[in-house]
Amino acid sequence: MELNAFIQKVQYFPVVDTRVLSAVHPNPLSLKVQISRWVKSGKLIQLRRGIYLLAEHYRKILPVEYHIAGVLKTPSYISLEKAFEFHGLIPEAVKVVTCVTTKRPESLETPFGRYDYRHVKPSLFWGYTSINLNDQPFFMATPEKALLDFFYLRQLKVSMDYLREMRLQNVENINVKILRDNARRFNKKSLTKTVELLSEYIHDELKGGKRL
Repeated sequence: MELNAFIQKVQYFPVVDTRVLSAVHPNPLSLKVQISRWVKSGKLIQLRRGIYLLAEHYRKILPVEYHIAGVLKTPSYISLEKAFEFHGLIPEAVKVVTCVTTKRPESLETPFGRYDYRHVKPSLFWGYTSINLNDQPFFMATPEKALLDFFYLRQLKVSMDYLREMRLQNVENINVKILRDNARRFNKKSLTKTVELLSEYIHDELKGGKRL
C-alpha cells in the first residue's frame, strides 16, 4: 500500500489500529513492513504495538486522550485523579491518565502522554459511564466511583487534614448517598471509614456556603 492511499484510509481515524487494517489488507506482512518504515520516517507515531497515530500534519481529526486510553487497553475506564479533573473536583490539571482495568497493571509512556492502568478484580469493575467527545467514545468513572477507586487503590491513611489538602471543589456534584452505598460494595472497613470522613468533609463544605 502506498503512503497516500494509507493516509486516505485512516486520516479521519483518531487512532490507527493496524490489527483491523491487517484483517482486510491483501498482504498483511507487506503492510507490517511498510508501517515499520513509516514509523522510522516519522509519518506514523507508535503508541504501542499495533496502535498508532498519524503524524500531526497528516491528521484530519484531533485525538482525544480519553479515547486513546480506552484503545490502548480494553476493558478499562478513566478514574482517580484524571476523573477528578474531568468532573471539576480539583482545581489543577492532571498530566497522567489513570485508568482502572481487570487486566494486568502497566504504565505506558507514549508521545501523546502517559497512561497508567491499575488492576481491580471484576467485581469492582463498575461505576463508569460512556461519554463521546468529537465522535470519540470512552468510559469515565462517576465522581463517586473515582473517589472510591482513588482511596481503595492508593491505600492511603486519610484524615480531615488530608482531605483539605486534596482541595476538593464542586463537592455538590458528589452524591453522598451513592458514595456510601457504593463503598459497601468494596467490603473494606477502612474504605467505609474513609467515606464517612469524606461525607463529613462534604457536609462541612456545603454548610459553609460553597454550594450557594
